[in-house]
Amino acid sequence: MEKFENVTAVKKANIYYDGKVTSRTLEFEDGSIKSLGIMLEGDYTFATNDKEIMEILSGELDVRLPNEEWKTLTTPTTFEVAANASFDLKIKSVTDYCCSYIK
Repeated sequence: MEKFENVTAVKKANIYYDGKVTSRTLEFEDGSIKSLGIMLEGDYTFATNDKEIMEILSGELDVRLPNEEWKTLTTPTTFEVAANASFDLKIKSVTDYCCSYIK
């Protein structure tokens, strides 16, 4: 899906790692939440509260999911992270992403 219809965009940005990772939250009529963001080059660790589906739209990166080895991803691609887990990213070039939060 290239665009989302009938959403509310939260104006305040989500800013992590001194501004190297930013996103905006989208709220859908059915109550679901997604974020659209950009990650600059660097190494990052993220923790989840809910299950997350990460759609990587563009960029060069490696990911290490819980209990797995590092993997180089070819974009566009998607990966999932369980609730109450953490994952690591090595961003090698500016990376565009969409994250869906699954309750």
